[in-house]
Amino acid sequence: MMLDLEEKVTQLENWTDGKGLIVCGAAETFCSGSDLSAVRAISNTQDGMMMCMFMQNTLTRLLRLPLISVALVEGKALGGGAEFITACDFRLMAPDSVIQFVHKHMGLVPGWGGAARLVRIVGAQKALQLLAGALKVNPTLGLQIGLVDEVLKDLHTDMAVGTTLKQAEQWLSNYVKGPVPVIQAVKKVVLSGRELPLSEALRTEMSVFGTVWGGPANLQALANKSKHK
Repeated sequence: MMLDLEEKVTQLENWTDGKGLIVCGAAETFCSGSDLSAVRAISNTQDGMMMCMFMQNTLTRLLRLPLISVALVEGKALGGGAEFITACDFRLMAPDSVIQFVHKHMGLVPGWGGAARLVRIVGAQKALQLLAGALKVNPTLGLQIGLVDEVLKDLHTDMAVGTTLKQAEQWLSNYVKGPVPVIQAVKKVVLSGRELPLSEALRTEMSVFGTVWGGPANLQALANKSKHK
């Protein structure tokens, strides 16, 4: 599955017309973490470090895609699955779902970049609580600490509209309206601000600005005499 994921990320890196991405699991489970029999087979330090580097690289590439990405959490997102959701821009949770960094129970810490990204999402104090306490994060707690951006409607209520995937698509549609170059540019400048020192981020922002200033979308907006709404 790790190899399949890396292959998918490579395909997405070459998706020049893309604007948005929804990552979801199957059988009402987002990702329940590593298969323990596979973990035992590579329990030596050398193999573990190779796996760590591979997954850290793959998830970093996922985060840096010029796409606005959403993790749709249904069921369990445990261990590596919890790290996975931090590599997306947004996180949505279905009712009765749970996110848990269970690494401590396995005598481990995150190694796929999940800890570093978690600190940037919820802050150092909350990240320490989640990792050291191996807390089970339900939708309510997820919203409270800023790990989750939205809790989807319960499919068994009259308020629910379509499947959870349909709800996620509708939620994401609010952020991917507009021309591809503009949406990708937005992601690039936010990414640079998140990862780079201020001086480098400013240079990157100016460079990206230059790719859209006078571009088709900008000229069309001027021709239409667009007003802000």
